[in-house]
Amino acid sequence: MDRRQLLSFGAVAALLPVVTSASAQDSGKVAAADPAVTQKPLLPPLESFPIWPKGKMPGAEGVTVKEEWILRNPKAGDPNDTAATHVAEPILMVRRAAKPNGAAILMIPGGGYVRVAVSRAGGLSDKELADAGTTVFIMTYRLPNDNWGSAQLAPLQDAQRALRLIRHNAAKYSIDPNRIAVMGFSAGGHLAGWLSESFERESYTPIDAADTQSAKPLVTGMFYPVMTMLAPYAHTGSVKSMFPDGATDEDKKKVSLEFNLPKDMPPTFLAHAGDDKTVPAENSLILYQALRAQKTPTELHIFELGGHGLSGQDYTTPWTAFAKRHGLWG
Repeated sequence: MDRRQLLSFGAVAALLPVVTSASAQDSGKVAAADPAVTQKPLLPPLESFPIWPKGKMPGAEGVTVKEEWILRNPKAGDPNDTAATHVAEPILMVRRAAKPNGAAILMIPGGGYVRVAVSRAGGLSDKELADAGTTVFIMTYRLPNDNWGSAQLAPLQDAQRALRLIRHNAAKYSIDPNRIAVMGFSAGGHLAGWLSESFERESYTPIDAADTQSAKPLVTGMFYPVMTMLAPYAHTGSVKSMFPDGATDEDKKKVSLEFNLPKDMPPTFLAHAGDDKTVPAENSLILYQALRAQKTPTELHIFELGGHGLSGQDYTTPWTAFAKRHGLWG
């Protein structure tokens, strides 16, 4: 990825909304399109495949949730601006690179662990990356308050399996299996960080050859992430979704990233806005301090403005430079 391509990706992604990064507090109410609003065209869906083989998803016994795809803003007239609720079959959507450069990114959307805010057609960020040669995989994941037998572990299981599948199928997508990064937004940032610090954890019993692969990303990008589950800086919606029946601080610490960092945590990039009223910037500040204390390569950008979503801020240019420095791009 050359400098021109990096700047193009960063500038465009900063100016336009990123479909795969959603506010952690967005409503999950099912809504139909407003017939009075001019509708944008429905874009074709990306190719996709299930993360788990049929009948092999851990903790699925007796779970009867019905997956729904809803419009995030029915009055906006964009049928592509959607979210998945009650995810029953997590999938990987693939944005293939026209001229693969060997790099791949697993993108994890947000949604407060209440839903997964993502379009079946993908978004601007993954398109820009693919145009520059990077193959992008966008995942949906199970939500912890849907009574999965694995409870809080369900999204982590999906993320581990997703990264292993990407690595296992590297040849199919012209990917270097050693050059796979993860990017996560909002609650998806928490899941990206959780994956990155839990790559050696056996969260489920291996089921096939894909599970012999490492679940460790080369480099991690976390954007306005939920990080801690402890007051006073926790995003209360994510905590309620993660622990619908309540939890002790000790239980919350088990899924608070700052308490569980391995010494070989991947290089980690963090970006947040100081005026984020949904997920306080202290989430990134605290994690940065913890990473720095153990000498994990890390970089933090706190923008004065941008709110939850870093609107109008070019956070992708420093991220791509960081990822390139740590080997994602040659």
